[in-house]
Amino acid sequence: MNKQSTAKPFTWPLRVYYEDTDAQGLVYYANYFKFMERARTEWLRSLGVEQDVLLYEQRRLFVVIKTSCEFLVPAKFNDEIVATAALSDLSRATFAMEQNIFRNNLDGELLCRGTTKAAFLNADTLRPIRVPADLFEDSKS
Repeated sequence: MNKQSTAKPFTWPLRVYYEDTDAQGLVYYANYFKFMERARTEWLRSLGVEQDVLLYEQRRLFVVIKTSCEFLVPAKFNDEIVATAALSDLSRATFAMEQNIFRNNLDGELLCRGTTKAAFLNADTLRPIRVPADLFEDSKS
């Protein structure tokens, strides 16, 4: 793939709860990674990948090997936000995603932009294995 995906990103709506905020009433920075994780999990689910089935029945798993986030504007308690996930690169044993968080919807204010890279591993050996060729078919542009 090795180029930016032009497909519309997968979106997952969320609301900021009190537990997501810090003493200033703003979303604590680490929680943006939790929001991105939820979007990735639901994106995989939308592709038919149930991670518990993958682990316990197929002995395969995904692990995040790199992530970054640029925080632009803070979210606050009770905000409606949208976390996105879009495949940006696919190699033999890894995939990379662009992950953004917006206020309200995709046309809303961009709160943060991030990237996440994950590896596909054998659960017993924890060694990289080939990502099934058809796994991300619906995500390619």
